[in-house]
Amino acid sequence: MSDSTRNETARPIVWSIAGSDSGAGAGVQADLRAFDTFDIHGCTAVAAITAQNSVRVERVDPVAVDLLDAQLAALASDLAPRAIKTGLLGSVENVRCVAGWVERLRRESPVALVIDPVWRASTGADLSSNALREALLHDLLPLADVITPNRAEAAWLLGWNPATLADPDGVERAAAALRALGPRAVVITGGDAGGRRSLDWMDTPEAQGWLALPRVDTLHHHGSGCVFAASVAAALALDFCAADAVVIGKMSTTQALRQALAAGQGAGAVRPQRGFGLHAELLPSLRADVRASDEPGFAPLTERCMGLYAVVDSAQWVEQVLAAGVRTVQLRVKEGTREHLSQEIVRSVRAARIVGAQLFINDHWQLAMEHGAYGVHLGQEDVVDADLPALRRAGLRLGLSTHSYWEVCRAHACAPSYIACGPIHATTTKDMPWRPQGPGNLAYWCAVLREPVVAIAGMDVPRSFEAVRCGASGVAVLRGIVQASEPENVIQALQVAIASGFLAAPLMAPDLPRSTFSGALSPAALTG
Repeated sequence: MSDSTRNETARPIVWSIAGSDSGAGAGVQADLRAFDTFDIHGCTAVAAITAQNSVRVERVDPVAVDLLDAQLAALASDLAPRAIKTGLLGSVENVRCVAGWVERLRRESPVALVIDPVWRASTGADLSSNALREALLHDLLPLADVITPNRAEAAWLLGWNPATLADPDGVERAAAALRALGPRAVVITGGDAGGRRSLDWMDTPEAQGWLALPRVDTLHHHGSGCVFAASVAAALALDFCAADAVVIGKMSTTQALRQALAAGQGAGAVRPQRGFGLHAELLPSLRADVRASDEPGFAPLTERCMGLYAVVDSAQWVEQVLAAGVRTVQLRVKEGTREHLSQEIVRSVRAARIVGAQLFINDHWQLAMEHGAYGVHLGQEDVVDADLPALRRAGLRLGLSTHSYWEVCRAHACAPSYIACGPIHATTTKDMPWRPQGPGNLAYWCAVLREPVVAIAGMDVPRSFEAVRCGASGVAVLRGIVQASEPENVIQALQVAIASGFLAAPLMAPDLPRSTFSGALSPAALTG
């Protein structure tokens, strides 16, 4: 095979260094099934051999360290990994062997490390000693990009009484304590916690909070922890940041639980499946406070099909675009005194009411509520401080900006009137760390989100046509209008393109979007 052909067909490689499960429910067998759902190439290095079935673990033998080292050396010479997932390692010597290989590999290129700190099997059998625990803490955890213990495993790692993790505050403290030991990100999963919701606390460089989904009521959950950690590793290999990888891992694992196989007389195996990312019901909510009750959603848009969504910086511009036929407008005034802002909002609200337009005020939610605006648009940095219940009670609509999985999950928890996805194309309107999403990502989010989606950033006439074909309900345009020499003509051209897009054949959504914020160049992945 030529080098060019090899590059065209190459897939990210992820290693699973874990135990072999003779019942094929967990361990490297489960990891390979998870890797396959991401269309990546999974390799295995067996660190321990277990004799088990769906009912019990009868024997666990660690692989000799020289044999584990030989497996890793063989892989490294030909199949270098983008990410590594570890599970049951079996012995102190094996932990140190793996740590040495992670450091060696990182001297050549970035390698993400996800650690599933296996303590007990789902049958209850102890799989790790105190000596192995100490080796994990001192040799391997400081190298990790993400660790994925459940509550019992987190308590075991820290030497805490498991009862201290019985409440949310205890879980959050435990995650902080574990992260202080060196991992860049910690996820304490709630699979062993019970309750009607499956609650995972994530503490990552990008975001902290509780990821929530309805718990899957099944007796067949063998391998769920393996699948979760393997899915996180796969997402990191695809260049997602830690917070996004955790969200993707939760979606993958929840679908695997829903499709679990009742094999044997005990707990059956979970079954990861391709296409999980397109199931809207698998998208979790992300909240800082797990105790926050589910509020009713914000009022829906009067006109869900927004079409051209003009973003302008003055009341005069609001009047001008309304006169040109635009019926969804955002007033985006970044500077000015409170008096000036109030005057601009009052004038804009009056103009929008005359023609029945949907007017959103950017950022200034108190003034929008005070002056009776139709709605507000908030960025991710603003939603934390806004009084969302007050806005909801006042009947205002809410639009939220998003750029990645975890931001969509936080917006999802707010139940807004619409969600803006961007940047779809490169823009100089504002500096941001996000890579352009492109039409593929836009089609994905339009397929997955139940809320109307607004495409934002870099929009012109042909791109507006394309955005609507992707499923966007609205196309936000700022500079293309306010910097045009003949804005009325530009508005007309945009409206024609958007109307044509609504009639054109839709673009197909991918199984997963592309990463918009890289996690690969993390300090841990680069230097160990």
